[in-house]
Amino acid sequence: MKKKLKRILKNTVPLVIYLIFCFAVNAYAEDMWEVANRIIVDVYNKIAGISTVLAALMTTICVVGMKLSNNQQKVDQSVDWLKRIWIAWAIINGIGAFLAYVRPLLSGLATIQ
Repeated sequence: MKKKLKRILKNTVPLVIYLIFCFAVNAYAEDMWEVANRIIVDVYNKIAGISTVLAALMTTICVVGMKLSNNQQKVDQSVDWLKRIWIAWAIINGIGAFLAYVRPLLSGLATIQ
């Protein structure tokens, strides 16, 4: 009898706890597009912040490398890397600027009337 009771409790207690949890939690449903927009903005802000810090760090390394180098070829390579770093940073931040200024202009165009 005790084994049967233990088996029943072992099988039903997790199910009962799960059902209590499911019914006790208030369901708050957001629009899928609002959630996606919030996630995209959050991820982009983190990427833009990291890219800015890395661009500043790599620019410092390139400038120090140019100042300490006695070889013209290494100086030219540092200048090339500086150009690549600045172009990549401008593209990453340009995407955000484009979205920030163009999206409000297009906000009402996707509706059906």
